[in-house]
Formats: sequence, structure tokens, C-alpha cells
Amino acid sequence: MSCLFNSYDPYFKQPFGAVRAGQSVRLSLCIPEELGYVDPHLVLQKEGRFDVPVYYRMNFNGQTPKQNHFSVEVTLNDPGLYFYYFDLYTDFRRIVRGPDNCGMVSWQDGEKWQITVYDAAFETPESIKGKVFYQIFPDRFCEGVENKPMPFPDRIYQADKHAEPFWQPNEVGGHLNEDYFGGDLKGIQLKLPYLHEMGVDFLYLNPIFAAGQYHKYDTIDYLHIDPCLGTDADFRQLVEECHARGMRVILDGVFNHCGAQFFAFRDVLEKQRESRYADWFYRLSFPVVRPDDPEAIPGYECFGYERLMPKLDTANPEVREYFCAVGEYWVREFGIDGWRLDVASEVDDAFWREFRRRVKAVDPDALLIGEVWGGARHWLAGDMLDSTMNYDFRSHCRHFFAEGSIDARTFAGRCADMLMRYKRQITAAQLNLLDSHDTSRFLDICGGEKRRLALAVVFMCCFPGMPCVFYGDELGVMGTNELDFRRAMPWDAGDESLRELYREAIALRRRHPALRRGDLRFLRAEAGEQLLVFERSCPGESLTITINASPEPNALPPFSWDIRKSYPAVPPLPHTAPNEHTVGLTDTAAPASIRRGCCV
Repeated sequence: MSCLFNSYDPYFKQPFGAVRAGQSVRLSLCIPEELGYVDPHLVLQKEGRFDVPVYYRMNFNGQTPKQNHFSVEVTLNDPGLYFYYFDLYTDFRRIVRGPDNCGMVSWQDGEKWQITVYDAAFETPESIKGKVFYQIFPDRFCEGVENKPMPFPDRIYQADKHAEPFWQPNEVGGHLNEDYFGGDLKGIQLKLPYLHEMGVDFLYLNPIFAAGQYHKYDTIDYLHIDPCLGTDADFRQLVEECHARGMRVILDGVFNHCGAQFFAFRDVLEKQRESRYADWFYRLSFPVVRPDDPEAIPGYECFGYERLMPKLDTANPEVREYFCAVGEYWVREFGIDGWRLDVASEVDDAFWREFRRRVKAVDPDALLIGEVWGGARHWLAGDMLDSTMNYDFRSHCRHFFAEGSIDARTFAGRCADMLMRYKRQITAAQLNLLDSHDTSRFLDICGGEKRRLALAVVFMCCFPGMPCVFYGDELGVMGTNELDFRRAMPWDAGDESLRELYREAIALRRRHPALRRGDLRFLRAEAGEQLLVFERSCPGESLTITINASPEPNALPPFSWDIRKSYPAVPPLPHTAPNEHTVGLTDTAAPASIRRGCCV
């Protein structure tokens, strides 16, 4: 039986992907005659509403050999997430979503399709579309001021940048802060020419505010730079130099929780029930015990069971006001270009709505990226975030490129699903990453096979959204746990061929508008194959990219652009796509014999 419905195909659904509130959506069915007489209805229900779903009768549009065609148009005025399937209506059969996104006839309930409806007024900053990000974990990136004294007695300075990070036991059975590698703001400033030459547009800095631990997710003072990293003046200078080079800076905003030495929590520890800040924190149980006592049960809710990170009640108006003022302060006074917002899914919705309103009032182009693992429609309806860290992208790339556990058809389907979830403006602003400070290094997942990483990097630079490079990826840093994947940057021992790969892949993206802003269409992605062919196109330019992720060569026409000269060096194979060896790209205006490229 042929496909009855497929939301990825414009014949069956128009427009593709998310739709604007008030916009008409056309849905079509192709019903085989063998199903007999049917009277199909669209069954539609909005998320969060528990009333009876709405039924829309579909119109008969004519016949083709052995097939009947039906369609319906609906206008959805209320932003949000909608679920739908089709009821044949003449009996108890329905058309539900099959495993390959094609409609299948079922006698029972099944998986539904989804439509995201967004606020018609919502726009993401135009200036950030298609930009390249570089994420820096400050302590582990570069030391600009050598042999600096540690401002706190429990911090251990690690002079050997190749040493493995370690935990230092303390006298009560817990652990002191991990060792510090001396990375600082001056070090980042020293490496701006390196980052600029690589083609980086945005620096995304993990937390830099005064904090108790090396990672600085336990913020003590939200209004000043951590003294291990430098001064407020150092940061101002860094931002100014970035802007002078055409680069921008976003900071990590940790507003879901704070450090145990944050002034409000210290006041609670001191005054207990009498503290004016007692209602700033979740589920206080008095007396609130000292957080550094490993034998005591904390009398408060923590982030991730970490007793040094008490959770803030972001629904509290005073808490909301304090941190919205923090968000405004760094944009207004230091000129930062936006925020990466930690664990955004755990923060109160009203907090994010007010935060967005306040920050955008200072700078309408300020970018708000949330950390949301998985589907993020709820936060991307136009009133909270601009985009999210796209961990789904990483997951799909892991399965296809690193592990080879899914075929090209499955991978293409998952990528199409990502593109359908959100409006084009959001898709163009999604932060696509292969790894981060919270994940194993992608190279490790590849089993150390750098050619597999190369495939994923090129795909990331050819996919809609904003590629993000985690520090050290371009030099072959590996690691599967926190102590490993947060190693110091190996400036004097990195893999220069990988660095060249990143540089050329980013340069390729910068040269071609279609890779930054164009539409994507899969041309070939077959079940059982590891060969992927897709097109990126925009007015004036159309590019076809071919990726061979299999261990076997695939016969292909010649290609006109390749990075074999940079990584790795292999014999020329003009008529085959060998495993993970070549990258090619051609303009579709070229003769048919060279129109398809090879990206493997």
C-alpha cells in the first residue's frame, strides 16, 4: 500500500513545518480504492485542552488510478502545540503516524502527528542567523596571566596543563573544589585572532561570575567577574575587542539555582525563619543546616542533588525582579549580546516572559538561548526564548555518524522532524552542537575515529541553524566523563589536521548563502544505506551535498570541491565516494555530470 499521508511531503501538508497563528494549513490524503468507501475527517486537538477533539470533514478532490484524493484547510489562531490524525469515519479505522512518518491504517489509537503554531509577531534576531558559535569553558581554555595567586584558600592551582583534573578530599569526608588550570579572560583575549581566523562569530562563555567551584555554576555574586578569571574591567575589554573584530559574546545565566555563599542564602543560614529571603528558595525545612556537612540532610531543595547549589524559587516576584535586573545589567553596562540560560526548562514560565521583555527592551537583538534537552516548543512560542541548545541534533548525529546504528532513511526522518517542529526563524537560530560541557566528547563516541567526526562536522556546517564548536574539539580533545571532557586546551599538542577541517568547513559555510539561510531538501536517504544526499537552496544558489557514512565506497559522479588536502590525505577517487575520505560540493548550475558532490 502506498503512503496515505506524510507530513514531510508538501503534497500532503502545506506549509512545511511550524505555522504562524492565523495561517491556513492544508492537509491532504491519498486513499487506495482497496480501502472501500471512506468519509475521512481530520481529528485535531490542542495540547493542554482536555475537551473533545475537533473533527473536520475532508473534501473529495478527485481520482487517480486506484486512488482517491481528499483535502481540508484549517486555520489555527491560538499559538501552541496541536496533535492530529485522520478518522476514516465509515467504521472504526483511522490513519495514524507510522514509524517512517507515513500514515498507516489502524483499528486502534496510535501515534499522532504534530503542528506547532507560533505567535505571528515572534521574530528571532535577524543578525544572528547562520552564525558560528564557539563555546569556552573559561578555566580550561587559556591562561593569560601566568602563576596567578588563587584568591580562595581551598583552590588548587594546576601548573601542568596536560595533567588530569582531580578531586581533593577534605577533612569531613567530602571534597574540595577540583583543581584550577588558570584559564582567564586575558587568555581568551589572547586567542581572539585564533578564533577569528577559524571563522567564529559568537563566543559562548560558560559562567564567569564569582563562584565557589571551578565550573562556576554555584554563583556567589551575579554582578562581578570571578577573581580567578580576572576583573570587571578585563571583561569589558574582552567584549570591546570582540566587537571590534566583528565577534559577539553571550554569557551563561544560571538563575535556577545559586551558590551556598550567595548573599540571600547566607542570610537564610544565619537568620533561619526570620530571614527576609526565606521565600527565595524551594522547600526550606528549618533549621536549614550547613551545606558542607556531608552527614546532614539539606533542609532545602538542591539542583542535581548538589548541596552547594540551593534551588531558587523563580516564581517569587522578588527573585524574578532581582535576576531580570541582572540580565539587563550585563547587556546595558557591558554590551554583551545575549544569554545562554541554564536549565531553562526548570525555571518558571513567568520568569522567562519577564526576563525576555526586560532584556529585549535594552537590546532587541539580544539573543536568548535556553538549555532544554529534547522538544522545546513550549519555550519557543514567541514569549520566552529565541532558541535552544539542540541536543536532539547531537543525538541523531551520534547514532548516524559515530555509531552507525541508524540508516540514512531514519536519520533523514529525524532531521526532517527537527525542521518541522519550529518556525523557520527558530530553526535558523537553533544552536546545533556535537558536544558540550555536559556530554562526552563526540570524538570519543566515534571510538577515536577522526574521519567519523569529520563527517559530522561537515554535516553540522551544512545544516540549518547555528553550528557550535566546543573548545578543544578542533584539536582532538577526548573524554567520556567530567574530568576528561573538561581537560585543559592542548595548545601545544593538538591535532592540526582537525583544526584545518573545522576551519575549511566553517569557511565553506561562510562562502555560500544557501548553507546559512537556504531551504533543505533530502534527495536520497534509503533504508539500509548510509548514503545521504540533500540540497540547500536559496534565491541565486543551490547546492547538493552527498555524505557516505558507510564503510564501503559508493559510485558517484565526480566532484569539484574537496578537503582531502586537509584531512585525511587519501588517493584521488574521482568517481567513487570512499568511506569517510572525501568531501565535495558543487553548484547545481554545473553540468549534470558533476552536479552532485561527495561529502564523506
